[in-house]
Amino acid sequence: MTEELTHIPVNIITGFLGSGKTTLLQRLLNSPEFSDTAVLINEFGEVGLDHHLLEEIDEDTLLLQSGCICCTIRGDLKDAVRDLYSRRERGRIPPFRRLVIETTGLADPAPILATFMSEPVIRHHFRLGNVIATVDAVNGILHLECQPESVKQVAVADRIILTKTDLAAAGQAAAVKARLKRLNPSAALIESANKPVDPAELLAHDIHDESHKLSEVARWLESEGSNSEDDRDHAHHNDVNRHDANISSFALTFDKPMDWTAFGIWLTMLLQSRGEDVLRVKGILNVVGVPTPVVIHGVQHIVHPPVHMKAWPDSDRRSRIVFIVRNISREHIEKSLSAFNGLAHSLETQPDAA
Repeated sequence: MTEELTHIPVNIITGFLGSGKTTLLQRLLNSPEFSDTAVLINEFGEVGLDHHLLEEIDEDTLLLQSGCICCTIRGDLKDAVRDLYSRRERGRIPPFRRLVIETTGLADPAPILATFMSEPVIRHHFRLGNVIATVDAVNGILHLECQPESVKQVAVADRIILTKTDLAAAGQAAAVKARLKRLNPSAALIESANKPVDPAELLAHDIHDESHKLSEVARWLESEGSNSEDDRDHAHHNDVNRHDANISSFALTFDKPMDWTAFGIWLTMLLQSRGEDVLRVKGILNVVGVPTPVVIHGVQHIVHPPVHMKAWPDSDRRSRIVFIVRNISREHIEKSLSAFNGLAHSLETQPDAA
């Protein structure tokens, strides 16, 4: 069920207005790791690429000194991606191994992710990699409290870059970091002002990267505190972190192996009824009859194809699932999923009818 490794990974750079997306992209464009990367940008003028320019291929496309190809998004994202791939295949632009998309500051990233999960032509050639969100240490809390787009950008991120920490007042950056960890505890949090951002860490090391599957899932679990000794004494670990009156994150664990069909039906029903409010779900499952773990990962109505890992990241064989939700109680999700698990288990243990 794992996506083909030959699919081109797509990284999304998102973040609210003024949070530092442009500065981050400028730094990345200078990196050797970007030499075989294509970048889709809303407007070149916002990014300031003049000093990087090597050649103008056409009115929409620039070839940079680093070898990166940069294109503008003049219309629909789907059309831009399909056109970029078509020109790659026809040899009109150099071949690229990765695609990076910079969103606008007011963009809800969920529809962008949906494009790569649902559009048939694009799904045939591309797969989602990491989502990178920039957050301003000076204004981050204000944005999170007042701008719903900012909350979604952070919730779906795999990597959060905290910018402008050198400009923040004493205690300001720490307060933003605490808020970010409560909202999305499994995302790697990087302070860009303190050290150069490692492009390899941002662009690679996603769950579909074969060489880093195990370490990435281990990082998720470590961030949730799921390996603590205290946690092992409880059948259900409910680490609730309320972001505000509406949004909360929590982790659930289940001792018994899960029936894959029952879990799939439960998740489908949840997303069909409350998909807009399920900002993020990710986890590692112990599935009945499967010796190694299965990783699940979804954003709102979008669910990535499940990933089968070759080994468990630690000695804990329980299913562990992280949720970031809006106006859905932990109790509701835990009870409904436990009910499906219990029903599946009871059906398995019933004797065959005579």
